[in-house]
Amino acid sequence: MTAPDAAASPRRRGFARRLARRLRLGRVLLLRRWRQSLQFRAIAVSLTLTALAFFVTGSFLSHQIADRLFNDRLQQVLAGATADFEDVQASFDASDASARDELQALVASTLGSLATDRADTERRWILVPMDYTSGQTLIPAQSQSPWMTSSTVPPELQERLEEQDGVFWQPASVRMAEDGDTVPVIVVGTVVELSQNSPYGLYLVYDFSDPQRTLDAMHAVLLLSVVALLLLVGAIVWYVTREVVRPVSTTARVAEQLAEGDLGVRMPVGGTHEVARLARSFNRMADSLQEQITQLEQLSSMQQTFVSDVSHELRTPLTTVRMAAEVLFNAREDFDPVNRRSAELLYHQVDRFDSLLADLLEISRFDAGAARLEVATVELFSIIHDVVEAAAPLAASSGSVVRVRSHLSRCTVQGDHRRIERILRNLVVNALEHGEGRPVDVLVAQSETAAAVAVRDHGIGMTEEEAAQVFNRFWRADPARARTTGGTGLGLAIATEDTRLHGGRLEVWGAPGEGACFLLTLPRTRARRLGPDDPSPLPLPPDDLAYPETAETTPTGSLSLMAAPGLVEPAGTPADAPQAEPVHDEEARP
Repeated sequence: MTAPDAAASPRRRGFARRLARRLRLGRVLLLRRWRQSLQFRAIAVSLTLTALAFFVTGSFLSHQIADRLFNDRLQQVLAGATADFEDVQASFDASDASARDELQALVASTLGSLATDRADTERRWILVPMDYTSGQTLIPAQSQSPWMTSSTVPPELQERLEEQDGVFWQPASVRMAEDGDTVPVIVVGTVVELSQNSPYGLYLVYDFSDPQRTLDAMHAVLLLSVVALLLLVGAIVWYVTREVVRPVSTTARVAEQLAEGDLGVRMPVGGTHEVARLARSFNRMADSLQEQITQLEQLSSMQQTFVSDVSHELRTPLTTVRMAAEVLFNAREDFDPVNRRSAELLYHQVDRFDSLLADLLEISRFDAGAARLEVATVELFSIIHDVVEAAAPLAASSGSVVRVRSHLSRCTVQGDHRRIERILRNLVVNALEHGEGRPVDVLVAQSETAAAVAVRDHGIGMTEEEAAQVFNRFWRADPARARTTGGTGLGLAIATEDTRLHGGRLEVWGAPGEGACFLLTLPRTRARRLGPDDPSPLPLPPDDLAYPETAETTPTGSLSLMAAPGLVEPAGTPADAPQAEPVHDEEARP
């Protein structure tokens, strides 16, 4: 390879790569346009089908025109050639020439008149002896034009003349002028005899370039007509689809704005056609939605205000009632059995009412945007042990065992100790209430960016519909279920709000008869909030047996810690991280 070729080769490869990238980009853009634009799809389909129809019709017309044009000209040529062949043979038969010179003069004079046919079409003649070995050949092969020889005649036509008598033709491409280009011709041949029965093949070469030029011109006209019709059809389809698709696009845009919260946007209305009726119906629907949403917002605001006001107004009298209930409860031994039982019921009901009031106050703070985080570095195992130990009596009374499982010995996050403890307490108590006496597992895991705590029970479980509503306020799977603890229906809703303040996620899984699992995932630092695509260190539901047991409740209602083998402190655990000072988290708003 020479130096210029070696230098040009990388340039060619670079050009090929750029061309391939542009082709891929064009294909991607076309596919994207095809998927996103209904108008583009309609125009593309219409033009493709129209072009296919024009191609089929044009091909049929071109074939018919070419056949008609060729056949008509061929019939004229064959008729003229047959008459001329008869005249030539008659001239040869009428002559008594026998010497070579006389025969040559006879051929020249007879065939000289064949330069043009009866329709003044240019043609050439070629005379070729058919028997070179008989010794009867008197004159050699000759033609009107020196550049035309016996090789100009198609071999198939020569063989046919040797086998059959008659007038035959064959298409070919030859030069009609010495310095000209090859043109389409028709070679017509027959057998003529000179003196002494010497057979010769006489061939007439007819120029068919004029019919070909006519056919080419007609093809060009057809092609231009197809292009013009395609442009016209494309313009018509574009206009029609634009008139149809534009209202659909407007409707889609208005619907997107409505979905984003712009309730005041409406569709333009004009005319009385179907699209106008659609626009009017859509606008009426939007008006109805806006009115209903406004009413719901007002009702929600009134409800929040009512709950907040009632909660605050009831706090002072409830304190007084609690004091009186405690006095009566402490003095119940001096009462008769009826009054003693009444004092006990009053004390417990006041306690439950106080819990409900506390939950309502917390919900009102979430709604008002007044909830704040007191951020510090907290140790999850310490919180979990405290929660499990506090719930141990409930576990003992329900017949369940709460087990803490993990590969870790330490797991810290930056968050609000009180709120994280409340989340885990709600989850553990909820699992014990619905665990039906079966074991409850608390699993802990962490990654470099997140920590996860899963609370898994093996009780009644829940369906997908119930799991979708379990975090709603005041929702209960079975309103008629006997409630032994809590029962306000706000615990999981408050846990969800506390999780959101920390920038984490609270997820649920459940299956009827297989139990339920709540997965709490928290960021390990406040500098990074978890996104919807960030994975949790624990699957949902986790495999209980894949984690060693580190603590469990005893039948007496206490917590027993155990040294599980293989506990490790993974890389990235901030064991020596400095304790964060409690601060107000100004960004943690619901």
